[in-house]
Amino acid sequence: MPIIWCAISGHGYGHAAQVVPVLNELGRFLPNLQAILRTAVPAAFFRRRLTTPWTLQSVEQDVGCIQNGPLVIDIPATWEAHDQFHAGWEQRMAKEVAAMRAAAPQVIVADTPYLTASAGKEAGIPTVALANFTWHETLKPFADPEKPQHQAILNTMQHSYGHAALALRIAPGLPLSVFSNVVDIGPIAETAHSRREDIRKHLGVNESERLVLLAFGGIALESLPWEQMQQMQGYHFIVSTPPIRPSPRIHVDSTIPHSFSTLIASVDLVMTKPGYGTIIEAVTHGVPVVYVRRYNFADEPPLVEFLHQYGRGQELSLIDFLAGKWQPAFEAIYCTRPSAIPPPSTGAADASRLLLPFFQ
Repeated sequence: MPIIWCAISGHGYGHAAQVVPVLNELGRFLPNLQAILRTAVPAAFFRRRLTTPWTLQSVEQDVGCIQNGPLVIDIPATWEAHDQFHAGWEQRMAKEVAAMRAAAPQVIVADTPYLTASAGKEAGIPTVALANFTWHETLKPFADPEKPQHQAILNTMQHSYGHAALALRIAPGLPLSVFSNVVDIGPIAETAHSRREDIRKHLGVNESERLVLLAFGGIALESLPWEQMQQMQGYHFIVSTPPIRPSPRIHVDSTIPHSFSTLIASVDLVMTKPGYGTIIEAVTHGVPVVYVRRYNFADEPPLVEFLHQYGRGQELSLIDFLAGKWQPAFEAIYCTRPSAIPPPSTGAADASRLLLPFFQ
């Protein structure tokens, strides 16, 4: 039986959203494929998305970044969490190696925990990184030269990533310079059919009003300017957390019987941070994006560049976002036009093709 071990960062849902289409595509060629998901991402995320048979092993694979909501990195807390993670490095390694050997997969895919590549090498199982960035690239700008433990952690990351047999760089991505063997693949997007009319009817939104999806990823927003949203004539909003007071203009996504990808394909506008899955899917579906930049996430610049080249994007300042001054950006975005046709989202097929030889 073909088995694939998938170590997935639990930092939000973006890493899992990249892995799922690859597994679904790979399952078309390997009908008996079994996926072992080694991740802190909850099972609920995979149930409606992953068609390949899978089992979940809920084990933390990395730290990523500690955040105060989806827009702010808590840098001291991030380094403290990495100190704790690395304090138990040998025990974590032993646990991963033993589990890998017991499962005996043909290949390990990491998106993008670095511990995995070291464990895979010790277990004698090839590791393939699937990523548009690494934690080494993300954390390097935050290292304090007065704290040598920061550089020690970065060195461990670099050394561990270097054990991967292959890295598949998802477009648009960072250089992934910590890997010795990098192959570029296309964008990865989970496409869906529009259910515009069904969703509008379900929510009671008429054709003269615009439907806006607020999509800030797996790390929830602590608050939104509910009063300003309620007063924004001509707009309805889909949100992930209920408003303080019920509003006919504000709808919670859990009450809509459609997937997240279907929502993106069906709305008039997406408001988000520049995160991989949401940006790529919005561009793929031709949906305009108003985004709030964070300016200290390493993978943000290539995503913003991709959006403005192939989609319709408008930046909103964090100050205006928090104050609910959204409407000028909403109106301005309809004056923008893509400068080029988006590249096809071939990343899942590309990755599947490159993974298949490990099963032969």
